[in-house]
Amino acid sequence: MTTGTSHVAHVPLRSVIENPELGIEVVPGSLRPGARDLPVRWAHVSERRDPTPYLLGGELLLTSGVDLPEPEQEVDAYVRELRDAGITALAFGISPPRHDRLPEPLRDACIRHGVPLLVIDPGTPFLAVNRAVAVELIEAGQREQRYLDDARQALTRAASAGLAELAKAVAAWLRGWIVLLGSAGERTAEHGAPRVLPAQLDELVAKVSGGGIRTAATELDDGSYVVAQPVYARAGTARVLVAARGDRFGDTDRAILAIGAALFGLTARAGTDSALLGGATTALLLGETAESLRELLGSGPCRVVATTPHGKGPTDAAAGYDWLSATLGTPLVRVNGDDVHAIVRTLPSDDTLATLRDHGWLAVVSTARPADGLAEAIPELRSLLERARRLGTPLVAEHADLGLTGVIEPGSAADFSTHLLAPLHELDAARPANHLVETLRVWLANHGNWERTASTMDAHRNSIRHRIKQIEQALNADLDDPETRMHLWFALRWHP
Repeated sequence: MTTGTSHVAHVPLRSVIENPELGIEVVPGSLRPGARDLPVRWAHVSERRDPTPYLLGGELLLTSGVDLPEPEQEVDAYVRELRDAGITALAFGISPPRHDRLPEPLRDACIRHGVPLLVIDPGTPFLAVNRAVAVELIEAGQREQRYLDDARQALTRAASAGLAELAKAVAAWLRGWIVLLGSAGERTAEHGAPRVLPAQLDELVAKVSGGGIRTAATELDDGSYVVAQPVYARAGTARVLVAARGDRFGDTDRAILAIGAALFGLTARAGTDSALLGGATTALLLGETAESLRELLGSGPCRVVATTPHGKGPTDAAAGYDWLSATLGTPLVRVNGDDVHAIVRTLPSDDTLATLRDHGWLAVVSTARPADGLAEAIPELRSLLERARRLGTPLVAEHADLGLTGVIEPGSAADFSTHLLAPLHELDAARPANHLVETLRVWLANHGNWERTASTMDAHRNSIRHRIKQIEQALNADLDDPETRMHLWFALRWHP
């Protein structure tokens, strides 16, 4: 069984051998069956007695034999070490007067150990070979990228039609059969797969399901080859995409498999979310509120995440529903301009909150509440957002609380807030343009700074001064008094 390796562009050895500008001669007997199709990943010149520490495998190694040993045993060891290092072929440059012909010990050793041996004419400089291979590699990389782009577009179109169409398309591009397996081994999607899957798949699937391995491949008893790729999705259990065919999977095939796996994760997740939302919305419209909440959120407590723009604000992608839903791992996201709220089952990780901040969103997270009590988190979120803006950092309610919230009974806190702020709400109801309650909140959050308050509310500071004067008169309070400010701040925090 083999695990996946990083992708490296290559060209077949035949592209070098058959290049008429190079005039390369192939030593008879050194090419074993299929050798012309071996991958050349680079052309490398080395005159060292032992170049293996500098080889990665897949090289066309060029040498003029400057340091080639004379004893046959040493030449044999030299070729054997090159074979073990994984070179694709050895190219020997005739360079009179040192070597006016190919050394026989080198010829015999390459034939004996199955190392393809090429002879380069004195009129062909090594630089020409290097350049020819480099050009071939560049063109091969471009062809491969175009092929991958076409595959990505085709698979994306197929994914929009559902799992069955996506499975059909992936199988076609890989020229084999595929099956998507769930965590219990159930078939989630497939195309062309045998009715009974080979027993050897169990070990392969278990290997990639354990995490840390991107792909794993093996040869089946019937001579076909199979490769497994885990499907990474934020929600749900682990799934594995398995593909099989009669010949080995190359780097391009594995890249297509990875694209298919990612699309299977997104398509399956989207289908699950749509089913949940559809069922819950239907139950809600039929008056089954408790049932709709249970379908969407389960029976445990949930949290509300709220965000505010940070720095230059989010990019177009990060400001959209899809990005926010994927990042927070929930379909329950409402985006209304700069006003974003999401309902999550678990506390977002520090990395998730940092990702939001890096993409222009400063996030705060409420305390955990039952589903039917989530609306009560709104006042808490307002307070957390004010503090998050001042500090420039994400906040989680449990870590940001001053402590009084846990001491004061929620009903009493709400009554206190309603009574204390009632005069301001009456004035706001009569003249909504005044925004007295919001002005007080922003002014207190900015410690009475006129400039910052005016900037935050996009108003002239004289207007802010006038509003604060109105607030003092309506409440019959001195806002220079720190105790008064404290009472008003908690009244705003506890406002129902």
